[in-house]
Amino acid sequence: MTPRDRVYAAFGGEPTDRLPIYCAGMHGRIADHILGRDAYVGYGRQSYREAMALWQGPEAHYEFLERSYADMCAWNEQLDLDLIFPFGGRYAIKPTRLVDERTLLFGDEAPDAQWHVMRYDPDTELFQRVDGSPVHQPELEELDGIVERAEEQAAAYSPTPDDFPLQQRALAYFGEERAVFGAGIMVFVPRERVWLEAMLLRPELVLRWTMALAERAVKAAAVMGEMGCRVIFGGGDFAGKNGPLYSPASFKRCMSPAVRRISEGCDAAGVWHMFASDGDLWPVADELYGNCGVHGYHEIDRRAGMDLERLRNRFPELRLMGGVASETLHLGSPEDVRHECLTALEVARRRGRIMVGVSNTIVAMSPLENVETMIETLHEGRS
Repeated sequence: MTPRDRVYAAFGGEPTDRLPIYCAGMHGRIADHILGRDAYVGYGRQSYREAMALWQGPEAHYEFLERSYADMCAWNEQLDLDLIFPFGGRYAIKPTRLVDERTLLFGDEAPDAQWHVMRYDPDTELFQRVDGSPVHQPELEELDGIVERAEEQAAAYSPTPDDFPLQQRALAYFGEERAVFGAGIMVFVPRERVWLEAMLLRPELVLRWTMALAERAVKAAAVMGEMGCRVIFGGGDFAGKNGPLYSPASFKRCMSPAVRRISEGCDAAGVWHMFASDGDLWPVADELYGNCGVHGYHEIDRRAGMDLERLRNRFPELRLMGGVASETLHLGSPEDVRHECLTALEVARRRGRIMVGVSNTIVAMSPLENVETMIETLHEGRS
């Protein structure tokens, strides 16, 4: 079977020659090790590099994009993954000036103007705001205007394949050999306090917000399907290890109709709606994965109690992606990593409709021995 055939067969509940595997992204230091060179891969490091390339001019920015596209394909191919994860960090804003070689100022330095300073830390590969003008925090009454603009933008949204350049490049490179992970169907409630308050005080307004996101998502899903992506990333983080940030009742009022609308749009487009979030989702799992028509669950947080066996018992038809926690790769031992890989592969082999891999990004400080152990174990144990 080709890797793409293997993914589609597994998610269709059909037999495969071996279990499909994937990796949900990695930071640059890990990609450097895998490729044996400086790789244009990652998140914060890539964001910093893009901002610096824009500072240096159009030719440098073009070179940044080309190297990023090539290395995105290279690390996925080097690991011989069945599903290609074509994502990474971007920061397509030209700095106003360089404070130093790792600190960049953006925006207008004039009095009362908007500006911010970003600093890159090469050890953690974080590119973070360290200073800036005050950030406006909207009041409850301001959300009406925000929602109206979101509805207008959703109505006007008319995506084309050019809006998904990473998928375009991955599909052009891998052709019909490997499956390519799609994007662009996120739906979420912002985690700022005012939005969480609005879920209680103005739930109808928050629902209008999520439905606007759903309208955009349905249009994006149709384009992704036409391009050749069948496994489409959606969702949005709304939980931690202690459960969701809001109640099941609020989820049902403010999120469920929008999630269901995206699932219906994905059905029409012939693609799978993969709803992702970190954390413990059990309090809303029956609503989310039972009543909203979602086709799959990505970013499964094993460390938060989202166990593959238990998920399969509760949702026999749900497509599952994960089983290996990035936290284990970062903080565990090689033995811990091997155990998680083998137990996830064992469940996938017995229960089906499961693709095993790292459910979230491999962080920069992860021991390289752990990463090597994961790679070896997944490839040895998938047959």
